[in-house]
Amino acid sequence: MLDWDSVEITQADAMHVMPTYARQPLRVVRGKGVYVFDDQGRKYLDFTSGIAVCGLGHCHPALVAAATEQINTLWHMSNLYLTEPQARLAEKLTAASGFDRVFFANSGAEANEAAIKLARRYSKHTFGAHKGEILTFTHSFHGRTLATVTATAQPKYQEGLGPLPGGFRYVEAPSLRAVQEAIAPKTCAVMVEPIQGEGGVRPMKKEFLQDLRELCDAYGLLLIFDEVQTGAGRTGEWLAWQVYGVKPDIVTMAKSLAGGLPMGATMAMEDVAVSLSAGTHGSTFGGNPVAARAALAVLETVLAPGFLVRVRESGQELQTQLIKLASKLPEVVEVRGMGLMWGVQLERPDAGKVVDACRERGLLVLTAGADTIRLLPPLIVTGNELEWAVDMLGEAIESVYAKVNEC
Repeated sequence: MLDWDSVEITQADAMHVMPTYARQPLRVVRGKGVYVFDDQGRKYLDFTSGIAVCGLGHCHPALVAAATEQINTLWHMSNLYLTEPQARLAEKLTAASGFDRVFFANSGAEANEAAIKLARRYSKHTFGAHKGEILTFTHSFHGRTLATVTATAQPKYQEGLGPLPGGFRYVEAPSLRAVQEAIAPKTCAVMVEPIQGEGGVRPMKKEFLQDLRELCDAYGLLLIFDEVQTGAGRTGEWLAWQVYGVKPDIVTMAKSLAGGLPMGATMAMEDVAVSLSAGTHGSTFGGNPVAARAALAVLETVLAPGFLVRVRESGQELQTQLIKLASKLPEVVEVRGMGLMWGVQLERPDAGKVVDACRERGLLVLTAGADTIRLLPPLIVTGNELEWAVDMLGEAIESVYAKVNEC
């Protein structure tokens, strides 16, 4: 077992890891439930969930047991052969999600790549070679690969990466008129996050998604829901489309699907899914037996009677607490979200400072842009923990703005 001190770890990271992350001054050594612990033994309430990955918290007993048993049995096998964990997961995941078939990948970006390829192949086979353009929305985020970062309609993620691949067109969100005006003979699909996460935690209105569904049907377009962040129970249902009652043609998942192990999924109905035939796409690690066993444990836990009811209740409680906080703090412009995915927008771009102030108090939160705090607590969070978190968040905001006003 490695036994480096914090100085050695910091030096090794600074010298040898590519500088793609703005590290916070915190070395996490252990996690349990909704808490993580640093190398000094200090406990933090984790409202990041590893950026919506540890949906059942850290080291959940059911996930630990499932992954441990599988890793002692078979921890990898090529997708040239059948494995029971992947087959069982495919059956249960598609049933819970409302689709026929699934492609397994390792991440959200890869799941979205598969969705892009699937939409284009289906449309070209069905309507002709001219069909290939996908419409995406301002404030969106779909991943870090070249295709998905191009699909992401935020220039800050694309800077210095050109030439970017073609085949995407951006429209204002949420404007149905803008979508309709952007549709052209080459358009094959519309890709949307039901709740834009990185773009500021912006839930789409039900009416907009309903109208978007009708528009896609009228023009023969596929509707793709990117549920990488909203999936696996975060909105109070297994998938956000089930909250909205608007079913897409293709849906993607990742993040908390396997509770912390790399797992992405792209799902579609039979008539669309068969467009990805043998040899047209693949993944070395997608559907890995250990990740698949962990995902099965996530499914069984989240879909157990009463679990999602408690998530909805916790989400309502968090919403109430945040609205109360906003009424007391003029620095808070708006709170918005659904289930256990919430954003707190500030009047100035001080989100990073508030994140630091929260960490100093023992609370880990995220940003979603320069002016928005993002809260993604594990789905197992209790009422007391929600209350503590909102109290610490309020104290952090007050402290940051007190210093700003002094200056």
